[in-house]
Amino acid sequence: MDVNINGPNDSLEGLPREARVNRLSCLIETLRIADEIASKGYFITSSELADLMYVNASAVTSRGEQWPWRNWIVSRVRREGNQILWQLERVDEVNEEV
Repeated sequence: MDVNINGPNDSLEGLPREARVNRLSCLIETLRIADEIASKGYFITSSELADLMYVNASAVTSRGEQWPWRNWIVSRVRREGNQILWQLERVDEVNEEV
């Protein structure tokens, strides 16, 4: 089953309840993963970030140095070889620093 939680066809209205709950469960797991990446300070590659966001890797790299995604600020950290590394930081933690 395709569980695209962030795509342009996000409408859950036409799906049976079980499918909607399954999509929400996948969303919660994705958000938990993003939270762990942010809280541990892990750097992730463009392709890993794209997988997390359910988008194409080129959509990640074309967004620039820093941008919001859901509850996080995504920042380009550095390049290692041919890979760009990114860091996630919770928006609420960024706001507390200000």
